Amino acid sequence: MSEPTPSTNRRIARNAVMLYIRMGLSMIVGLYTSRVVLATLGVSDYGIYGVVGGIVGMMGFLNASMAGATSRFITFELGRGDEERLRKTFSSALIVHIGISLVILLLAETVGLWFLENKLVIPEGRMDAARWVYQLSILSAVISIPQAPYSAVLIAHEKMDIYAYFELLNVGLKLLIVYLLQIGDFDKLILYAVLTFAVSVFMIMLYRVYCIRHYSEARFRWIWDKTYLRPLLSFSGWDLYGNFSFSVRQQGSQFILNNFYGTIINAASGVAATVQGILLSLCSNVTTAFKPAIIKKYAANDIVGMNKMICFGSKLSFLLLLFFTLPILFKTEYVLQLWLKNVPDGAVFMTKMSLLMNLFSCYNGFIIIGIHASGKVAMVGFICGTIYILSLPVMYLLLHYGFTYRECYLLFVLIAALFCFIDIAILKHNIRSFSITRLLKSSLLPMTVVSMASYVIVGALCNITYISDGIIGLLICSLMSWTSLFVLFYFIALNGDERKRISGKLSAICSRLGKR
Repeated sequence: MSEPTPSTNRRIARNAVMLYIRMGLSMIVGLYTSRVVLATLGVSDYGIYGVVGGIVGMMGFLNASMAGATSRFITFELGRGDEERLRKTFSSALIVHIGISLVILLLAETVGLWFLENKLVIPEGRMDAARWVYQLSILSAVISIPQAPYSAVLIAHEKMDIYAYFELLNVGLKLLIVYLLQIGDFDKLILYAVLTFAVSVFMIMLYRVYCIRHYSEARFRWIWDKTYLRPLLSFSGWDLYGNFSFSVRQQGSQFILNNFYGTIINAASGVAATVQGILLSLCSNVTTAFKPAIIKKYAANDIVGMNKMICFGSKLSFLLLLFFTLPILFKTEYVLQLWLKNVPDGAVFMTKMSLLMNLFSCYNGFIIIGIHASGKVAMVGFICGTIYILSLPVMYLLLHYGFTYRECYLLFVLIAALFCFIDIAILKHNIRSFSITRLLKSSLLPMTVVSMASYVIVGALCNITYISDGIIGLLICSLMSWTSLFVLFYFIALNGDERKRISGKLSAICSRLGKR
């Protein structure tokens, strides 16, 4: 029972491939559209869009908490095979999400609007455009919040191919936005906000209609039953605090940077966040593919199988993130110039630090799945949430007393590293039979050695060979990074059984190719 079945492995692999197809499309189009949007809007308006839209994003912590709770409980009930509880859980979650959207609407039109009008540093003559961006962001949030239960249903049923198919349409619409933005004879910032809002609403409704037509539990029924509402709200309570704190740290740091540096530094931070988000999606795809299976293992009380899935999944996602991160770390400035042409001041350093944060966040993603599977999130929510909040006054004091944004980003990297060890301890506390020794020996320690050794080897080779910053230099650096990564991963991170299975599959593939 502890060993994943071949069908489970194939399903996870298929889901991961479909998610990577989706991610690949999003990454290519995202890089292109970000470049065009930055060039069309200009650095200042691009910064306005990021910081103003971030006010509503900060309030999205309510939805993030309930979305996590909904995903966990729907997947758990699906793993137990209780269809009636599954239907009631979905309907109860949807009621709560509708309530959340109304709360966010109230907060956004009162506290958020006051903050926009009185606290943000907006260039002269651009306040009207900022108001358009803000109101459209509010509408988008209110409409998208009740989407979370439908997304949870898709993930629980492991229908990752639907994401890939719909992303084809989404990609086409994003390209259409770029085209209309360039030819449109209107305020570019307002036009971009309107078009982005329209595409977002259309895609939300498309996902919703699909779920209603294909899954009976996604058909809403009015259910006000404390048996289902209480565990949802209890789970999301401390998770709410953790997500609130993270959202405050994310957006609060932008507001602090805005007050000390203005919108130009927000543009640099936005560039770094875009690169960070695109690369983090590499490991989040693997995390999403493994998540339903891990929670279902816990629901079936198969802790050994759950342990093995977390160990292997964390290694795989970390490797894939390193595959793209290492070359960019060495050639950050050239990559940003190739992408944007005009790189905002500070973007290179912020991007490097954001990529380091990604590595810790990537690994920690699988630990969080284990914690969520247990249903006990109070400790992780309180400890990590409090650290997030306390980082803001520390950041403000650093800037106030003459330090720069560089020290602030170094602080965020240290916090991301600290969370890995905190969450591992909490996972062991929640699930006593979970083997931390297995996790450390088969995953964390080997991948730490692989990443550090690869960085040292490639760094030394780059210095010895004096690789240029052109496209040839980027390709050579990438090849050296990938070669060292895979060699070290094969001999250090994989255990004997894993190496035998991989060697066997490679031999079988070579044999089939030889026969052809």
